[in-house]
Amino acid sequence: MADKVNKTSEQWREQLTPEQYHVARERGTERAFTGKYWNTHTDGTYKCICCGEPLFSSEAKFDSGCGWPSFFVPLDQQNVTELEDRGFGMTRTEVRCSKCDAHLGHVFEDGPKPTGLRYCINSASIDLDPKEKK
Repeated sequence: MADKVNKTSEQWREQLTPEQYHVARERGTERAFTGKYWNTHTDGTYKCICCGEPLFSSEAKFDSGCGWPSFFVPLDQQNVTELEDRGFGMTRTEVRCSKCDAHLGHVFEDGPKPTGLRYCINSASIDLDPKEKK
C-alpha cells in the first residue's frame, strides 16, 4: 500500500458525487439492489472510488442474494481495514480502504468457501476497472 491519502471534506466533495460522498466519507449505505455493481459479472478489479486502491477481484465476487456486491476475500488484506461497528443497535465489522479510510461496507461470517466470509460492499464506494479482452 502506498502513502495515506488525506483530503479535506471540501476536496472529497469536489471529487465525488453526493451519493459517493455520503457512503464513502460519511459511512452511509446505498439501498439494496440499487448499486451499479450488485449484479455485475464483468471481469476486472474493483478499486476504491476515493483513491483508486485495488480492493477486490471479480474472481472473488459471488451472488450472495443480499443486494450489494459481495466478495469472499480482498485482493490484498493490507488494502482493507476492519473495525468494530456498534451502530444501529448491533455489532458488525466495518470495512474501510486502508489508504484513504473510505467506508466500503461490512464483512460477515456467512460467505462461501474457502474463507467463509462475505465482504458486503457498497457500489458507491468502488469503481470497476474492467479486464481487457484478448
